[in-house]
Amino acid sequence: MIKTQMLTEPTRYLFFTGKGGVGKTSLSCASAIALCDQGKRVLLVSTDPASNLDEMLATPLSDEPVAVANVPGLFAMNIDPEAAAEDYRIRVLDQMGPAATEDEKKTVREQLSGACTTEIAAFDAFVGLLADAMPEFDHIIFDTAPTGHTLRLLSLPKAWTGFLEGNDRGASCLGPHSGLKMQEDRFRAALTCLGDEQRTKIVLVTRPDRGALREAARTSRELTALGLENQMLAINGRFHPVGSGDVIATGLERSQAAALAEMPAEIARLSRDEFPLLGFDMVGLAALRALFAPPATASDVTVIPESVWPDLPGFAALVDDIAAGGKGLVMVMGKGGVGKTTVAAAIAIGLVERGHAVHLTTTDPAAHLTFVVDGSLQNLTVDRIDPAAETKRYIEKIMASRGRDLDEDGKALLREDLESPCTEEVAVFHAFSRIVAEARDAFVIIDTAPTGHTLLLLDATGAYHRQMTAQMEPTHAGRMITPLMRLQNPDYTKVVLVALPETTPVSEAAALQEDLRRAKIEPYGWVINRAMSASGTGDPLLLSRIAGERAQIDRVRDKLARRTYLLPFKAEPPVGIAALKALSSAPDRKD
Repeated sequence: MIKTQMLTEPTRYLFFTGKGGVGKTSLSCASAIALCDQGKRVLLVSTDPASNLDEMLATPLSDEPVAVANVPGLFAMNIDPEAAAEDYRIRVLDQMGPAATEDEKKTVREQLSGACTTEIAAFDAFVGLLADAMPEFDHIIFDTAPTGHTLRLLSLPKAWTGFLEGNDRGASCLGPHSGLKMQEDRFRAALTCLGDEQRTKIVLVTRPDRGALREAARTSRELTALGLENQMLAINGRFHPVGSGDVIATGLERSQAAALAEMPAEIARLSRDEFPLLGFDMVGLAALRALFAPPATASDVTVIPESVWPDLPGFAALVDDIAAGGKGLVMVMGKGGVGKTTVAAAIAIGLVERGHAVHLTTTDPAAHLTFVVDGSLQNLTVDRIDPAAETKRYIEKIMASRGRDLDEDGKALLREDLESPCTEEVAVFHAFSRIVAEARDAFVIIDTAPTGHTLLLLDATGAYHRQMTAQMEPTHAGRMITPLMRLQNPDYTKVVLVALPETTPVSEAAALQEDLRRAKIEPYGWVINRAMSASGTGDPLLLSRIAGERAQIDRVRDKLARRTYLLPFKAEPPVGIAALKALSSAPDRKD
């Protein structure tokens, strides 16, 4: 049994956060089960719009606590963003009072229809759990959304209380000011609770690789800036080979050790727990319990006799297929931590190698793109949508147009309204739309944010589409192309879904595919990343992972994807132009 610091005298609230794909859900579930096995009563809550708690616990969940079978004392729930948003809308509309007309209520409901409202409403539901004493539970554990979304969620109490101070006029994009003002005390109390080391412990979950550690350090800095210094580190997936003769195994161990030795100072100072890499997916109660009580030896895991490369095209074939179009938009999507940035960068560099000019950009708040590319290449432009820069540009544009004919008081009111946190979402959407339009004449590759944030962006795209088409006069039909129309056009846009050959990433990518299809966007194909099958490893633990891996590859190929491409596992993460170029080169291609 692993003795952990996080469960030694645990606080009432445990808050698990970190880069997507590092194992937040696995650790939060395993911690909840371990506490219940000690006789505690625990509520496990997901604030992730792309939550997979249901699958992990094999229990259908809702937005109310549900008892988890076979774990006495454990209850779990998902905060449903859409349900929370509707509840929030009703409460804001109720604040308007009986004197409000139907037209006024309709206007406010339209103001409350955007992605920003959904986000603040989800946070409001989260705040409710902190505000409610809920004495029936000894501990409340939060499995958070991927880091960028979580940090925005955590910043809302400060952002909104700052925005509300002295603002007694007008309405923001969240409706009348009274609708927000009634939340101010709750938001302040939430931030106080999150920063109280006697009540809350924030667990930064990471894997022992440079990208995840760098993201954990960024998270730590931003949490500290919010006054949340009650942090600790949980390193998940530490690998030690059985012997010394396996090249893949020793390479993986060496890469992890080097990353840990060079971890940023912000997190090196934190107390930490380490959890081993196991030979199976972390799905189901038995697997989750094994995280704190791993098998004693490698012989305790199932080993398949040999690894065989699945009969599927490699990554170079995907790049060739995309290059054949001559131009267009490629959006790379999937669960956080599956290698979207690597895949997007490798596609871009592969297209440049095939003679095309390429704009590679990202909508991910974490913005790891420059670290992965780590160099420059002729005909390759690399940048990111910077929320702060785009917000400043958007505010200046609005002040110049709408504020031109206002007096000083009017300008002050307009600027005050534009300083609301909602403005950033609108500004990022405008930048996204601008980049989407560039693909009319060239290749544009977009490395998207982790799934929850991406869906918020696509929701904004859909809302803009509905607004524009509703305003079009019949005589203008067909003259305007909205961003959503471009995303729905398979000749213009290719959506590439990335997944690891593991149960949870495949299930989340499948759920994302269904969301895209409801928006009439059909994914072009899937990339199965870090496939161990052709690595040639003989390490028992790594071989045992291949058994589960092959089942997920077959699931994608046979049931989910129109096209499936494979990228092999690399002991050293591919960073830099040369390494990325190698990924997109066919076996017989000479560099």
